[in-house]
Amino acid sequence: MDKILIIDDSVLQAQAVKSLLDEDYEVTMCDTAEEGLRKAKTGKYSLILLDVIMPNMDGFVLLRELQEDIITKYIPVILITSLTDTVNEQKGLIMGAVDYITKPFKPLIVKARVNTHIKLYNYRKQFMKDAMIDELTGIPNRRSYEKISLARWRDAVRLKIPFTVCMFDIDKFKMYNDTYGHPAGDRVIASVAKTAASYLKRSTDFFARYGGEEFVVIFLGEEAAAAFAFMKRIRQAIENLQIPHCASISKWVTVSMGGVTVEAGEVNAYNETLKKADEMLYIAKDQGRNRGVWCNEAGEQWMEEMGGTL
Repeated sequence: MDKILIIDDSVLQAQAVKSLLDEDYEVTMCDTAEEGLRKAKTGKYSLILLDVIMPNMDGFVLLRELQEDIITKYIPVILITSLTDTVNEQKGLIMGAVDYITKPFKPLIVKARVNTHIKLYNYRKQFMKDAMIDELTGIPNRRSYEKISLARWRDAVRLKIPFTVCMFDIDKFKMYNDTYGHPAGDRVIASVAKTAASYLKRSTDFFARYGGEEFVVIFLGEEAAAAFAFMKRIRQAIENLQIPHCASISKWVTVSMGGVTVEAGEVNAYNETLKKADEMLYIAKDQGRNRGVWCNEAGEQWMEEMGGTL
């Protein structure tokens, strides 16, 4: 059953709306914007009904907060208000609300609009799942990776240029989720993806969320040393975000990386190359995390912290 969050300082008003929707949805009420924001950030809701006029933080301010948070930005918000002028209606819609209902409301209209926007929300979620983009991070998803990776491998074979694949994941991420909560964990995943994506802008770069807190990078044409140096900068940039993580040795959120650079061909099948990158990632984590480990076609290995051949 879809969940709806009503944020309204008038308990009577909220209860009236809740009674209309209880039969078809699981409805939660909040009488302050602050409490509403905390509940919304759990990411459990398919729709938010938001009163515009509230003390301390009005509905427009809260709407902006919802739009700026990675967890809540895609949850549809319907504004409910006694303000009937078109200026406020326009303001709400421009700020990202999907609809605007004025008081006194008509029960059948409220139910119809709620039903429509929840259907659209669920359709969008399914579309994103079926498509090639990861909804949380905005980067390609695992399905996209499965399609693109072999195509990039064939390109490298055809052009006779080096092929690089790197796997990296967030260190002690389960402990992070257990300590700070899953919504905070989602924000970390999104921040890590955004930072890495800011470096991976070349036409030959491919960056995807592999699953959970794990990512995969593919690029062409770089020798092993250059590829390793490039990925080390990304690892450092993620640490430089200084996102607190009490279970991390560095006290910040960090990532471990494992990569391999080879001359693509039939001898070096793609799956074997990916497996090798995963082995390098395992070594990086086994050696203390927050570092990269790399190897080339000749089997030489480098570890970031040591700065030389293992």
